[in-house]
Amino acid sequence: MKPAKALRYATTMLLLAALGLPVSAAGQDESARIADGIAIYLGVVPAAMIRGHPADHPERAMHGGIPRGRDSHHVTVALFDAQSGERIEAAEVQAYVALRGSRGTTRQLEIMHIADTVTFGNYFNLRGEGVHDIEITITLPGADEPVTVQFSHPSPSR
Repeated sequence: MKPAKALRYATTMLLLAALGLPVSAAGQDESARIADGIAIYLGVVPAAMIRGHPADHPERAMHGGIPRGRDSHHVTVALFDAQSGERIEAAEVQAYVALRGSRGTTRQLEIMHIADTVTFGNYFNLRGEGVHDIEITITLPGADEPVTVQFSHPSPSR
């Protein structure tokens, strides 16, 4: 791996770990998919983690403010060109989140500028015990068709 690409990879893994994403010791992210040349990284963290930021922190106001409740979670997606490793910053991203076997919610994932990076995110309620299915739909500028990927996420610990 070229030094510049290795640095980007290491930076990405550190960012994923900072976002609370599971990264294995082998460096393989358990919440990652590659589809149609796009590397998609998913993160799900309790909204309470974001509530811990100082009152003037920009993340406290994103997506209309942090929802209350123990079931509120922030779903985040980072996109990269799978071949070059370059971050994809121009995309429309939607997420559908549902407890397996139940009706879910679809929301636009909004662009977030954090630490000189671009990711996409929004808040969802992860209610109930079991596995939550998360479907991410990505539309790149000029693309004929959107790219859709599926993730599973265990219920948060209570």
